[in-house]
Amino acid sequence: MPGFTLFHGSAWSNVLKDSYGFRARYLVAESQGVPCGLLPLMEVDNWPKGRRGVSLPFTDEARCLAASATVQDRLANALLNEGKRRNWKYVETRGMAQLFGGEQPSLSFYNHRLCLHPDEAQLFAECSGAVRRGVRKASQLGLTVVVSNRVEAVNSFYRLHLKTRRKHGIPPQSFTFFKHLHRRLLECGQGFVTTASVAGQPVAAAVFLTAGNRAVYKFGASDEQFQRLRGNNLVMWESIRWLARNDFVELDLGRTSLANEGLRRFKLGWGAAESRIDYCKYDFAGQRFVTDVDFGSPRYTELFKLLPNMLCRRVGALIYSRIA
Repeated sequence: MPGFTLFHGSAWSNVLKDSYGFRARYLVAESQGVPCGLLPLMEVDNWPKGRRGVSLPFTDEARCLAASATVQDRLANALLNEGKRRNWKYVETRGMAQLFGGEQPSLSFYNHRLCLHPDEAQLFAECSGAVRRGVRKASQLGLTVVVSNRVEAVNSFYRLHLKTRRKHGIPPQSFTFFKHLHRRLLECGQGFVTTASVAGQPVAAAVFLTAGNRAVYKFGASDEQFQRLRGNNLVMWESIRWLARNDFVELDLGRTSLANEGLRRFKLGWGAAESRIDYCKYDFAGQRFVTDVDFGSPRYTELFKLLPNMLCRRVGALIYSRIA
């Protein structure tokens, strides 16, 4: 079905189910027994938010796939009816603003996508000067890069993930989540980890997920002590090269908070095209669309920076299923 991504598939759904106990409730439209529309959807039921529908948890964007506007309308009606039937407090869609006729978004984010092609010289030329200098510096300082889907690469990434989340004041995802991500996706050839090291010590890494000829940059991490080595630049560049050499045509760099200008500049620096992702949230009790709060804004991240490392990990393990 056109527009189908990794996040529409069962493997991603199983990662979320295995990690957090979410229940898949995908909506499928059919015409004469043939699928003509798909709306990915999961039910989350826990304190304090109660039972709700999310399309999809921990997913930057999961668009409704529909063969026509009529099919799209059918899926929108089915979604609201499912929420009423299941007694949801609300339903949130991510990247489906058109599904409800242009209702006011609950949240908005930047999205960046990079078109890939075999000409590496041209890909490099399309990067900003700062990015090119960073890549050259990392190469000159002797960093080595490995692309792998082995569990050891995931373990190495997770150690850097803990440091990065602490630095930015964000609780880390649990290792259980990454374990299921590896088993359901990476181990099955639907993703990889790129790691940059110096003298055998990992200093930067990123997790990429793949489906067909498209890839998604899902997680990035690094050790702040080695920031001067520009490991993040080399990890991204070598991943772009690897994807281009293996006939991938697009790299989705994921969502960015409107308040995070630094991350926005980093993604634009690779020559990516910028767009907006709108989320919509329908409150069933009030029978209206509502706005929400971006917890990636600085006033919330500063709070988590104050927590001790061990407590921050415990908070992360506790809250992720509850904030989905």
